[in-house]
Amino acid sequence: MQISARVQNAPGHHETFVTTNDHTRSITIPPKSSGAGSSVNGGELLFLALATCYCNDIYREAAKRNIVVRSVQVEVQGEFGAAPGSRAENVTYKAMVEAEASEQAILELMNQTDAVAEIQNTLRQVTPVTLVGATARPV
Repeated sequence: MQISARVQNAPGHHETFVTTNDHTRSITIPPKSSGAGSSVNGGELLFLALATCYCNDIYREAAKRNIVVRSVQVEVQGEFGAAPGSRAENVTYKAMVEAEASEQAILELMNQTDAVAEIQNTLRQVTPVTLVGATARPV
């Protein structure tokens, strides 16, 4: 599965796009009130990615077990240091899953999902991120 994300920003203008396997969708995120950048920061989006991944994966893993999920709530918390370039620390998350199954079966589903959640596993490992292109356009 090939995934990409794109941001286009100029004063008063902010567009965001995600693409998976050539299927592109726009995500509405307004610009900062100053117009320079996004009103949502990267840390917030990173934590939203963790929450979204776990939520989606609960449904995927539940289907494998023939468990009907009624609702999922996921809350991710963590910290970033004040210095530019600080890494996320103390990242934790909690979840509530309501499903048509026993408490034990739901907890097993939740633990299995935690073990296979792709974004969680990406952050649990060291993943290189490399700037492979930079274009400067003087005006």
